[in-house]
Amino acid sequence: MSARLIGAVLLLAALPATAQVQDTGQYLQRMDTDGDSRVSPDEYLQWMLYAFDRMDHDANGVLEPDEQPGGRGKPITREEQRQVILARFARQDADGDGYLSARELMAPPR
Repeated sequence: MSARLIGAVLLLAALPATAQVQDTGQYLQRMDTDGDSRVSPDEYLQWMLYAFDRMDHDANGVLEPDEQPGGRGKPITREEQRQVILARFARQDADGDGYLSARELMAPPR
């Protein structure tokens, strides 16, 4: 399973675990833990790595094939996934200010 696919799977896995979000504002509100109406890299990582941690049943910091959707794929470490997430954040940060606005958050990565 590619890192991009794992990233998408982890994003989808994180959403139900943290409650259904109905619109962009709610999505931003859930991720924006400090209430400044924007999402920092740390807030984004915290939200996205939640799913990784839930899937890592043996808590060894590696998603083994049997812990991944479909029960197969290349093992991926938490650090590798962290790098995938940060790269996605950088692509979504269209204005380059180091934060994601609601609009940037909901736009597909470039």
